[in-house]
Amino acid sequence: MANFLQAEVVSKHFGGVAALRGARFTLRPGEVHALIGENGAGKSTLAKILAGAVRPDHAAITLNDRPVTIATPLDAQRLGIGIIYQELDLFPHLTVGENMAIANLRLAEGHLVRPRRLAAFCRPYLDQVGLTCSLRQMAGSLPIGQLQLLAIARALSMDARILIMDEPTSSLSDDAVDRLFSLIRELRTRGVSTVYVSHKMDELFRICDRATVLRDGETVQTVEIATTSPAEIVRLMVGRDLQISERPEHRESGEVLLRVERLSTAKLKSVSFELRRGEVLGVAGLVGAGRSELGAALFGLDPIRGGTIHRDGRPILPRSPHQAMRHGIGLTPEDRRGEGLMMSMSVLENGTMTVLRRMQSWGFLRHVREREALASIAGRLRLNCPSVAAEVATLSGGNQQKVLLARWLLLDPEVLFLDDPTRGIDVGAKQDIYRIIDSLAAGGKGVILVSSELPELLRCSDRILVLRDGSVTAVLDGREATQEKIMAAATHSPASGDAA
Repeated sequence: MANFLQAEVVSKHFGGVAALRGARFTLRPGEVHALIGENGAGKSTLAKILAGAVRPDHAAITLNDRPVTIATPLDAQRLGIGIIYQELDLFPHLTVGENMAIANLRLAEGHLVRPRRLAAFCRPYLDQVGLTCSLRQMAGSLPIGQLQLLAIARALSMDARILIMDEPTSSLSDDAVDRLFSLIRELRTRGVSTVYVSHKMDELFRICDRATVLRDGETVQTVEIATTSPAEIVRLMVGRDLQISERPEHRESGEVLLRVERLSTAKLKSVSFELRRGEVLGVAGLVGAGRSELGAALFGLDPIRGGTIHRDGRPILPRSPHQAMRHGIGLTPEDRRGEGLMMSMSVLENGTMTVLRRMQSWGFLRHVREREALASIAGRLRLNCPSVAAEVATLSGGNQQKVLLARWLLLDPEVLFLDDPTRGIDVGAKQDIYRIIDSLAAGGKGVILVSSELPELLRCSDRILVLRDGSVTAVLDGREATQEKIMAAATHSPASGDAA
């Protein structure tokens, strides 16, 4: 079959770091083609070059056997190329409808857009992805899972013939993933080609026809999904057989570290549970179930309307992150770029910002002490960056997540709430984070782990708290839990609000 799009000798440097080194990629009409590799392999850079968001140092790109130059996103849109970014490019202070309309060449309305025309244009695409919110709702008020659906709807509305999806399911529930896959299959029948960037191996084998593997900025191989295996793809990604860590069989938990009784906020409804020392408590639920809101309440971000929280038997009421940290509670947010990291600051500044008082002497910050502290944690996390002085924005998603984890490992809280800590990161970086979670529990810490991936919860958790519409529907023993039991609890009403 002839290639629809072909990219050869694609190279790109950021400063002194080579993101792509002569990479190549081909795409056939109507196929779903996976683009995979470890964090930092160059996948997102190649996707952004094809979408006109990044200019390559060198590239030879042809579309339908004609050479093309893609210098801007509008160039890509005119050529029929659309993209859904891993780190969503939406405007939080604009409405849902305005985000759909802005820079959309298919909505030719001039300087003024009529509300009825906008609604008629946007609603079919929002319905396709299952997003039922008002077009007048501010995008910034939507949870990240719904923002991801909005980004998908926006890309569909541009009528792309090539659709690039960079980790499109990283914040979607299973039902939303199924809906997305149905859309991709429908687009395939229309001849639309999809470039699918993902670290989720099960998704690649469900939806993709071929896979191109990148490693260290170079194309390693393109394989047919039907004739390969997950183990072979992982070996191509990492250049070796990856050691997959197993869940500790006998993890002893100690006394109650955190007791939450009938906690209520604007979202949560009488949530009760206990967290013991040395325990990993998983939190499951569909998008909008209240998983992130639970972390926001414990960390003093959301006002508590009722209920009690006890830390080591003492009542606490964190009204701010500063108070939560004083009580030994830490939080890594789901949206690492928007809520967790200062993207224009360095790796060092992001990693040490919670412990700056320890790094001072006579009111002056001791940079040597700061670097030594971060270096000890970076080794544990296998953090890969050109320099601790590098902007954190230049790092891959997995290494950005490790910087965020390093911040809390330096502070060393007794309770650490991890909100989807492996979202959008590769299989190797996931194993590093799993080992950190295991070591925290082995050291007597209490870990609350939110994850959109049920196998991850089953791998890491001693018990699993299931939420639905802000209420607890079940608490499952990690050794007896199954994906079917978790989904059943996530889609049924709560039986009671008693403590777990």
